[in-house]
Amino acid sequence: MITIYKPSIDDLWFKQSMMSDELTMSYNHAFGGTISFPKSKWESWYQKWLSDDSKYYYRYLVNEKAEFIGEIAYHYDDETCVYLTDVLIHAKYRNKGYGGIALDLLCDIAKENGISVLYDELWNDNPAINLFLKHGFIIDKEKERTVILKKEL
Repeated sequence: MITIYKPSIDDLWFKQSMMSDELTMSYNHAFGGTISFPKSKWESWYQKWLSDDSKYYYRYLVNEKAEFIGEIAYHYDDETCVYLTDVLIHAKYRNKGYGGIALDLLCDIAKENGISVLYDELWNDNPAINLFLKHGFIIDKEKERTVILKKEL
């Protein structure tokens, strides 16, 4: 059982922790793995992702022990004119079924918010591709190094 939680600015320590964890960020290997998220960037990031702007949605995932275990998000990409997903489970909580539950929650929330199609672009070697396919996404396009997945809601 997981629930969603709208984090406060002070809760962004968890996002910072995930982004600096090598195992959690291993999917990002082609771009250097971990990502710096210093406290000096929290406020501007928070205003963008957790305002009432319908182009952005972001929440933490909380398990039955009230621990932060990951994040879900979507945003409208102005370059491709589609909504892109983000589901990230901290490495120490993986392989417990949380990813599928999180992806389903995100799709339900997006649909409730009037979004009809979600996309994601993953590296060809990302094991999350199978997760997306199991939860109703299809391969929309294959590129040399990435796969674009799509789900109609």
